[in-house]
Amino acid sequence: MTPSDTLTGRPARARHRARRALRALRAPGVRMGVLALLLAVVACAGLLAGRGVSPGGVRAVLLGTADDPTAEHIVLQLRLPRLLVALVAGACLGVAGLVLQSALRNPLAGPEVTGVTPGAVLGAVAATGLGLAGWDSPAAVVVAACLGGFAGAGLLWLLTGRDRGDPERTAVYGVLVSAVLAGLTAVVLLVAPGELGSVVQWLIGSTEGRVWQHWNLLWPWALLWGAAAWLLAGPLTLLRCGDEQASAAGLATGRGRGAALVCAVALTAGAVSAVGALGFVGLLVPHLALAVFGADLRVTLPGAALLGAVVVAGADAAAQLLSRLLSSALDADRLTLPVGALTTCVGAGLLLAVARRRADER
Repeated sequence: MTPSDTLTGRPARARHRARRALRALRAPGVRMGVLALLLAVVACAGLLAGRGVSPGGVRAVLLGTADDPTAEHIVLQLRLPRLLVALVAGACLGVAGLVLQSALRNPLAGPEVTGVTPGAVLGAVAATGLGLAGWDSPAAVVVAACLGGFAGAGLLWLLTGRDRGDPERTAVYGVLVSAVLAGLTAVVLLVAPGELGSVVQWLIGSTEGRVWQHWNLLWPWALLWGAAAWLLAGPLTLLRCGDEQASAAGLATGRGRGAALVCAVALTAGAVSAVGALGFVGLLVPHLALAVFGADLRVTLPGAALLGAVVVAGADAAAQLLSRLLSSALDADRLTLPVGALTTCVGAGLLLAVARRRADER
């Protein structure tokens, strides 16, 4: 081999190694591992970002070397359950959004615009206004949110009629149903204005004040319905191809779509009952999951759960940090930025950027 052959062979070997590295990164297991690492980073940020305890104090509490009961209470009884609830609620919304978009074959069929989230919020607000539930009684709120979520989804189901397989009509009816349910929520607030302070968290979305009671109720619910959604990965994949192809493959499209909607509503209701209406999480996370993991929903559904958890927990950590900065700048000790306000603003900006880019491509 001549020196020139050796020199020309080195770039070829380097390109070969680069291609192998890229192929390795495309493996679902590797991407899941990267997401798990990112999840750990976000979780640490969520524990460290709050007020009342310094990062060193948090570390001492987690290592069991702290001698401050107040710090132990803040970290173990407030910050830790808040973080866990944010993670699971984000996972629920990510999976629910992907299930809805797959079942309805509509990329804009997030829980926020199909009547599911507005219905769940209406159920929680109405139950609170009637004195049947409250922010501190999560079990009653879950029941009320589920009833409202199923009512919203059922109303959409009735309006679409024979056009359930038409993505455009479903999107239009979903927006109308969501608007009607939001109007009914406003009516409830007018009838019971004294409850405004207790329900504003459901309207915006907040993880403030989440405790172990909320976590103990949320995680079994999320595990049950998340597993049910994963078992529907095959039918959902067929539904994404269209009703004709799904029917040709032997799938009863009505039953498959109905089962998927039940899972999506239950997951959304669980998340809403715990953290309220977090805007754009269930709408945008599925698009990111499909871009990262592909169209195989057996892999993409768990990926959407991880991505939803990362997004909500990351937004919660950012909201806590921004709250500290704003409190210092404005000299307002009790100023708190709800995580729902942050996800709505960022999600709306991302959706606008994507829409403009697609319009430019045309």
